[in-house]
Amino acid sequence: MNTKITKLLGIEYPVVQGAMAWIADGVLASSVSAAGGLGIIAGGAAPVDYIREQIRYARSKTDKPLGMNIMLLSPNADDLAQLAIDEKIEVLTTGAGNPGKYMEMWKNAGIKVMPVVASVALAKRMARAGADAVIAEGMEGGGHIGEATTMSLLPQVVDAVDVPVIGAGGIADGRGMAAALLLGAEGVQCGTVFLATPECQISDKYKELVLKASDISTVVTGRPSGHPVRALKTPLTRKCLELEKEVSEQSLEEIEAATAGSLRKAVQDGNYEEGTFMSGQIAGMLGELRPCAQVLREMTAGAEELLKNAYKRFE
Repeated sequence: MNTKITKLLGIEYPVVQGAMAWIADGVLASSVSAAGGLGIIAGGAAPVDYIREQIRYARSKTDKPLGMNIMLLSPNADDLAQLAIDEKIEVLTTGAGNPGKYMEMWKNAGIKVMPVVASVALAKRMARAGADAVIAEGMEGGGHIGEATTMSLLPQVVDAVDVPVIGAGGIADGRGMAAALLLGAEGVQCGTVFLATPECQISDKYKELVLKASDISTVVTGRPSGHPVRALKTPLTRKCLELEKEVSEQSLEEIEAATAGSLRKAVQDGNYEEGTFMSGQIAGMLGELRPCAQVLREMTAGAEELLKNAYKRFE
């Protein structure tokens, strides 16, 4: 499938793997890139040396384009911005801030920049800053989310900017990809669907919860603090929701203490009681493990078939 995104990024399938903190490492990113999508290594707040190791590992497994994500409010953002140049990363996705101060150095290094946005206003600002594309992410996705749904956000962003738009949030198969393309996207970003792959190095408990999830298995916590997060229902999310019923300085402090390090506890330890198992609403569509290559192939083939034959449904 050829779109403006496949041409811009030099990839076979118009699919970008989401930058999931503690999850999107060199193993997963190289597997997605080797299979024809764009693999992303999540920078997060990880030490620069660790991210460098992940990049070099991925490079040892594939010569296809590779991406990296930088959370711009992270204390190591400046170091990661330079690391991307030093390691000749082809594509950067960004979140939690404005990449404007880095844009010239990245562009001079030949790096494509695609900020993640949750509103039309932010999409416009990123396009003006020199973004090569923007990723419009709806609240159906896992992890940190905005308030607009993909269905409503995506076409409004497409209408508002003159750069290619990638749709994200609630996309797991050909139907989701086809819908995003019909709404004006040139590609899709997927995170949760890659949790259910053998190449994803998360705990067995995390995979078990994703594979057993239903359509109502996720909840959103963190709204009172202004940082909503979507994750699977667990004792920790239930505790947070209970504390959020009576918002106070004390309850917010309790939530902060309870959730500190909780993503790592989920990813690495599989700690059901204390972990935050971030996941999108499409987890209920995932009932089995599939290799990254199969996910990409089936998603794209499904979208192509639907787009080619959609008119037949109305004959």
